[in-house]
Amino acid sequence: MSETTYSPNLSILSVEDAMVHFPLAYPLLDRLQGKPRKYVQALNGVRLEMQRGETLGIVGESGCGKSTLARAMVGLLETSDGKIRFNGKDISALQGKARRSFNRQVQMIFQDPYSSLNPRMTVGQMLTEALSVHNMCPKAQIPARILELMELVRLPADAIDKLPHEFSGGQRQRIGISRALAVQPDVLIADELVSALDVSVQAQVVNLLLDLQQKLSLSVLFVAHDLRLVRHISHRVAVMYLGEVVEVGDTETLYQTPLHPYTQALLNAAPSMDPNERGKNVSLTGELPSPLSPPSGCRFHTRCPHVTERCRTERPILAQKPGGQHVACHLV
Repeated sequence: MSETTYSPNLSILSVEDAMVHFPLAYPLLDRLQGKPRKYVQALNGVRLEMQRGETLGIVGESGCGKSTLARAMVGLLETSDGKIRFNGKDISALQGKARRSFNRQVQMIFQDPYSSLNPRMTVGQMLTEALSVHNMCPKAQIPARILELMELVRLPADAIDKLPHEFSGGQRQRIGISRALAVQPDVLIADELVSALDVSVQAQVVNLLLDLQQKLSLSVLFVAHDLRLVRHISHRVAVMYLGEVVEVGDTETLYQTPLHPYTQALLNAAPSMDPNERGKNVSLTGELPSPLSPPSGCRFHTRCPHVTERCRTERPILAQKPGGQHVACHLV
């Protein structure tokens, strides 16, 4: 777990009942027949708080809404309903200088370090653009600042004059990190930061992120599907299922005593290095339901081994339990 000191109960980013629904094409025949338009329910009433200085891990199966949540929190997607607040202010209401300030203070690092970089711009040109657009320093000081950023992410000085295709995947991800850090953000949102990298490089990039967080007092949202990696890097972990947050808690507490049946199933399905545990881990049964027509009540009830009639009809609310974890489950 990251050893950076963070401030509990001091929220920097909060999500309040956020919904993100993507409309599908509306065929003329459906319109004439009066059929309702269909929507992909990517997020459904998400509640989450990110504390200042912490690393908050987001885990869940592919398609559960992790990346959609990350993009909504950075302002790249508008919520269909609900609010996302930065330092207490609704980001959808920010305009002009306030919006520009938010865009500078909350930066995102994308999963694919190649497609997120302009292939026709050198590293120096990309960083110069970021520094100039946000007026981070006088023009004469930009070259010195770029050298500082290269040193910060452990890239050689001669990288400044090279194009993205001249670097390895891990080096390109460091360039993405340096571009985000150029504007001196308060929050970094890392969407599957290392999933596109070789295993041998992943640890280097993650350790760099931890060092930068401690050195620069950053708050980090770390989206990943690797449960062991999230445990190593996060102060707290939020578990998502089909567009909802079903459990949030301190990392060690959640991993040692998971309360939600989905969290338990995820941890049981994770590979174990203990030879005595091999063959005992049982993965989740059944397919993830379609976000076009999610189940009623608890969305996990179609795969839950402990389902009751109440689970099928009544949606559980994310609530704090005596141990400090927040869980959305009728059975806890």
